Amino acid sequence: FFFKQKTAYEIYQCDWSSDVCSSDLLAAAALCMPVLACAQNYPSKPIRLIVPQPPGGGNDAIARLIGGKLSIALKQQVAVDNRSGAGGLIGADLAAKSPPDGYTLFLGNVATMAIVPNLQKKVPYDPLKDFAPVSLIASAPLIVVVHPSLPVKTVKELIALAKAKPGQLNYASNGIGSSTHLATEMFKLMTKINLVHVPYKGLGPATTDLLSGQMQVMFSSAVAMMPHVKAGRLRAIAMTGAKRSSAIPDIPTVMEAGVPDYESGSWYGILVPAGTPREAIDILHKEIAAAVRSPDITDRLVAEAVLPVGDTPAEFAAHIQKEFARIGNVIRSSGAKFE
Repeated sequence: FFFKQKTAYEIYQCDWSSDVCSSDLLAAAALCMPVLACAQNYPSKPIRLIVPQPPGGGNDAIARLIGGKLSIALKQQVAVDNRSGAGGLIGADLAAKSPPDGYTLFLGNVATMAIVPNLQKKVPYDPLKDFAPVSLIASAPLIVVVHPSLPVKTVKELIALAKAKPGQLNYASNGIGSSTHLATEMFKLMTKINLVHVPYKGLGPATTDLLSGQMQVMFSSAVAMMPHVKAGRLRAIAMTGAKRSSAIPDIPTVMEAGVPDYESGSWYGILVPAGTPREAIDILHKEIAAAVRSPDITDRLVAEAVLPVGDTPAEFAAHIQKEFARIGNVIRSSGAKFE
């Protein structure tokens, strides 16, 4: 936005007592000073990282891992601000409407950036226009588990049983519009089977009924399900990622098991309000990517069957657009709606 005939340096060097410093030039100087200050001094105060989920969950854990690394690298406190509610809408809306100055970060995920905006007719923010992507931190495939009483050990056997007993098998989810719900609906669409959806208000009650045998199937977090699998309370038959997890390499992917092109799961990334200076975004991206590549965070993510990413702002933007379109198609095809 600089005037072609005056550089930023020339603006600072002009004779303020002369007629050269017109009102237009003063306006230009006022505009450019914050950007120059940002480039030279960012960050100069604490940074807020908004997490649209309550403390204690996977999203919160990811945010605190990255926030801790950023605090050290940037020499400024990065404070996690949990703003849960309305499927993540409250936190996302707060972040979208925050000043675009580099001091508000947002932990976006598949729910806030792709699922909820496709499920609800009116959302108070535009996931594709109101945010500037910084970096995708990690992607997390889900694990397909069944109750041991179900006589299936593979995806092919699950499909065959569901076709033999249409509408007689129940699957649990964390709730309508959750990644567990949509992953299973995509599986149903691609395999042409009929499983009955039973939504719960969170992972805890869904897992309880799955363990009791009231539910037969669930697509869920590997971190949450693997302790039950190892104890023999559940049986793992597949992962929903594009490739096997190095943490649990013996479990095949759904694609390997005979469902071509199937891929689903969760992901987490850092965004800032649209209009945030590019200089701030570049600094944040550099340090976030370094944090994701650090051995301690990489080892912890991989151990929990999560794939570290740390990509560029452009790559993350393309990922969000792709996911928004893909999930929108699944939602329209399944007829999923908020109750």
